[in-house]
Amino acid sequence: MRATKRNKLEAAGWRVGDAADLLDLSPEETAFVALKLALADHLRKIRTQHRWTQSAVAKRLDSSQSRVAKMEAADPSVSIDLLVRALLTLGASRKDVGRVIASHAA
Repeated sequence: MRATKRNKLEAAGWRVGDAADLLDLSPEETAFVALKLALADHLRKIRTQHRWTQSAVAKRLDSSQSRVAKMEAADPSVSIDLLVRALLTLGASRKDVGRVIASHAA
């Protein structure tokens, strides 16, 4: 957000913050959410690079298309463990997964 817009909002009595402020997340919770989103984005990246549909990925993972959609959206019902296993099953190396994790470490 531009500083001028932020200043106008604050002058009008608004409080400006981010999602972590709104949800009152601790730094650890914020890092966890960022990590989960990064893994989900990497899953989507692998799928699109191979030009696979969500249904094709679901078959590879022995899952459903809707579950893959939830994985790519980092749905709360999806664990980091599931995202990592899916990435490895789709051909990501441990090094690739490690890079994603390292790039979003606090």
